[in-house]
Order: sequence, then structure tokens, then C-alpha cells
Amino acid sequence: MESEYRLNFLFALISSLINLLGSLFGLGLFYGITNTLGGWSFDEALVVLGIFVLIEGFSQSILMANLNTIVEYVWRGTLDFVLLKPVDSQFYLSFRNFSVWGIPNMVFGLAITLYTAFKLKASLLDILFVIVTVISSLTILYSIWFFLGSLSIWFVKIYNITFVLKQLVEAGRYPMSAYPEIYRFFFTFVVPVIFLTTVPASFVVGKGRPHFVLISLIVAVLTLTLSRVFWKFALRHYSSASS
Repeated sequence: MESEYRLNFLFALISSLINLLGSLFGLGLFYGITNTLGGWSFDEALVVLGIFVLIEGFSQSILMANLNTIVEYVWRGTLDFVLLKPVDSQFYLSFRNFSVWGIPNMVFGLAITLYTAFKLKASLLDILFVIVTVISSLTILYSIWFFLGSLSIWFVKIYNITFVLKQLVEAGRYPMSAYPEIYRFFFTFVVPVIFLTTVPASFVVGKGRPHFVLISLIVAVLTLTLSRVFWKFALRHYSSASS
């Protein structure tokens, strides 16, 4: 239905473009006073930003369009009808809707990533590693978001938690090496933001290592499994509206 409002989509396109220009301006300010940011040149940091914008678009089109509605299902008692459907409840709640508002960011992010990959002369193998690690990063972000959404079984008002997660993910705009050591530890072992943008970008700029791919896949599988197990656990504690 959102696609019917073409003027709104145009505004979303303009808004995404303005946000992108703002991000590029901010990145330019850093490199106006230094040649590197955490050991990354401007073009290299641009790869990180491109992947971040791509992931942001995915969040708008899939995560925000679906997982934030889990709270509404629980609050209204309509989760009962979802559980009665002959389809996996997690799959249904995760991919029932698609918002067109994230498409501009996905296109802009992909364009920046491809442009910088061509400029930095990334090999086909590097591009393959980028694709695999980006898929892993999307899986990781989805899993964390769904895990938080599952908390609505006990705490209906969890919007603030997802907002905090969104702000933490904002750290992925820049290479992780640009942050102090304590922040790098947090964004690696507590909230694995490093796997969202820096790891995929590292293959474009020649900083990636094959074992990064394996670690990224392991983290993706672990977080996805955790979200699945926790959702099943949450459902066992769910009191239906009819009970």
C-alpha cells in the first residue's frame, strides 16, 4: 500500500539523499583535519559508510516494518491469530511486510559500495567475501532485533530498547579502529557492530582476512539460533488473550 503514495516515496528519496549528503559532509570534516581515520583513508572509510547505508535501508524495509509490530500483536492480543496460522510464527512476524521507504538507502548504499570497490580495484574473490559477510551482518542485526522484539512477551513497551539498539548501530558508520579500545571491545563482544560494516568493508580495502568470513558466519549462526531459541522460550510464557 505504501507504494501507492508516490509523493511520499519521493519525499523519502529526497530525505535519504539529504541524510547521505550529511553523512558524506560529516566524513569530510574528519578528513579535513587528518589523512586517516583509525588507519583508514577517505575512500576506505567511504566503503564502511556505503555498507552502513545499505544496512540502514534493510532495517527500514524489513526490521522496522515487521519486528516493531510484535509489540502491537501482543498488546492487542492478535498474536493468538498468528500462532494459529499454518506457518512458522517467527518467519511470519519477520517477513510479513515490506516497506518501500528503505529502498533509496539500499540503492545509495549499494552504489557507494560498488563505486569504491571499483575505485580500489577489489578482486572478484574480495567481492564474494563482501557479499557473504554482508549477508552475515544482516542476519546478525535481524537476530538481535528479533531477540529484543521477543521481550514484548513480558514487557510491552520495548520501543526504547529498539531505539537504543538503532543508536548503537549508528557506530557502524565509521571504521571500528577509529574508536577507543574500550568501545572496540564493546562493539565486538557485547553488541557486535564490528561485523555489520567494518568486517565486510575490510575485504574491499585489502584489510580483510579469510578467517574473518568464518568468524562472521559463526556469529551470524549463533545469534540467529539464540533468537530462535529465545522466541520459543518466550512463547511458552505467553498468556493468550483468550486465556
